[in-house]
Amino acid sequence: MILDANDLADGKTVRADVCIVGAGAAGISMALQFIGSGVEVLLLESGGVAEEPATQALYAGTVADERLHSPADRYRQRRFGGTTGIWGGRCLPFDPIDFEPRDYVPHSGWPFALEALLPYYPLANRLCEAGEFAYTAAAAFRDGGRPMIEGFQSNYFSSDTLERFSCPTDFGARYVEQLRSAPNISVILHANVTAVRLQADGKRVASLDVRTLRGKRLQAQAAHFVLATGGLEVARLLLASRDIQADGIGNRHDVVGRYYMCHLAGAIGALKIQKPPASVHHGYEISPEGIYCRRRLALRPEVQRSQRLGNFVARLHHPRITDPAHRSAVLSLLYLAKPLVPYEYRKRLHGDGHESLRNWLRHVGNVVTGPFEAMAFAWHLLRDRKLAKRKYPTIIVKSKANLYSVDFYAEQQPDPASRVMLDEGAPDALGMPRLRIDWRYTAGDVDTVKRAVALLAAEFERTGVGRLEYEPQAVEAEMTRDGALGGHHIGTARMGSDPRNSVVDLDCRVHGIDNLFVASSATFPTSSQANPTLTIVALSLRLTEHLRSLLRAERAATAA
Repeated sequence: MILDANDLADGKTVRADVCIVGAGAAGISMALQFIGSGVEVLLLESGGVAEEPATQALYAGTVADERLHSPADRYRQRRFGGTTGIWGGRCLPFDPIDFEPRDYVPHSGWPFALEALLPYYPLANRLCEAGEFAYTAAAAFRDGGRPMIEGFQSNYFSSDTLERFSCPTDFGARYVEQLRSAPNISVILHANVTAVRLQADGKRVASLDVRTLRGKRLQAQAAHFVLATGGLEVARLLLASRDIQADGIGNRHDVVGRYYMCHLAGAIGALKIQKPPASVHHGYEISPEGIYCRRRLALRPEVQRSQRLGNFVARLHHPRITDPAHRSAVLSLLYLAKPLVPYEYRKRLHGDGHESLRNWLRHVGNVVTGPFEAMAFAWHLLRDRKLAKRKYPTIIVKSKANLYSVDFYAEQQPDPASRVMLDEGAPDALGMPRLRIDWRYTAGDVDTVKRAVALLAAEFERTGVGRLEYEPQAVEAEMTRDGALGGHHIGTARMGSDPRNSVVDLDCRVHGIDNLFVASSATFPTSSQANPTLTIVALSLRLTEHLRSLLRAERAATAA
């Protein structure tokens, strides 16, 4: 059932076997697995079913360097379904190397290998509505699909791995009826958790303080509690709960909020393909079950090890939209439509600069001289993205001149100096301290991108595919031009076996707290090159299985 905290009696205590805080991809995925289990579940969500300005404002905070990181309330949605209401839908698993301790990646290594997550990825794929768990072209397509660039064979980069795309699925809209009709699941909207209350000995959670913006005060009690509030809010809630543990829950060794990672991304250079335009297939193929799939150029794991580089992938991309010299009616149309593009994509599509009247007129000229091209593209966007249930994922522009840029995603090294912390200034409307974000990148991050791009350029030339022209000294500026990749908030409550350098154990349980768990990319020790959502869901499913085992054991012990 679905309730509203504003309709409950002031001072009421709500109880369950498991209490999950946050109804985003992680929280909803977990709650779905408990349907019909006999386990009573509370799913507490701060927002309502749609975005509400007053609730969204609770995310506002400060940023140490606004050039490097977007405002704290961007790229996040505080409502039922969470940020799946605005995500792009890109799904792909982490790679085996991402879980390994690597001496050239400081603070790397998960407490388990990829094999521990593999059983949960297929269901995660289905919940994300990304089709089968098939992430190579050979596995996804009966004929192996088309190569990205015909004739490109490299010992440094593979081109057969795929990214698959969700609808993108809004978990709130997609799964609301299943949760509403489940007798053992109670979803409570507008229920803001403001503190985690420990027992006096600090070893277990006793209850949660819950408040509404209308002034109601509630308490939530359960046998087990799960924080599924995202990579930033998990740290905020742990740090702000200071009545028993003065530095915040799980923060005895000053780890909570540290090792904050996103991803390093950008588009660089001018790649001239020296083959017929028909030999380039850089867009989407549709799998037999109707899923948009796209190939990437992925730095092979053995090359990462031998060259001591972080994980890195690249795709062919259109020239920079802001420069009218591309003479593309489609790209200029996108430039002129900038006010209509959501913030989450506008920043990366357009960046800053090139805002002069002269450039604006040159973009208008591009559209005027290519009206049919622009009209056909506008119809494609309307039909295949705006009106379609399964939306065309991103902007793909075929270059008649075979000229592209290289779009890259790179792993960011975990760095304890990159962190989020409490801002002791004015609190939010519920009296909670706001967050202060100090995201940083390292020399190792720059080195990975610089040398990976250089390797890719050399491979294009060696294979005769084309020539990538770029300024090596400009790589750092390009990878930080738009700052941290928005929405990928990773590592702030990292997983590990040692409480001195981690917050949760391999079962996502907060060290030293018997009944408090975290379901979030906050627990990821490293960031991979992959978008985090699919792995968030897989890790949440693994945690659900662990909790069900705990509850069975506890009930058996009680019966005995």
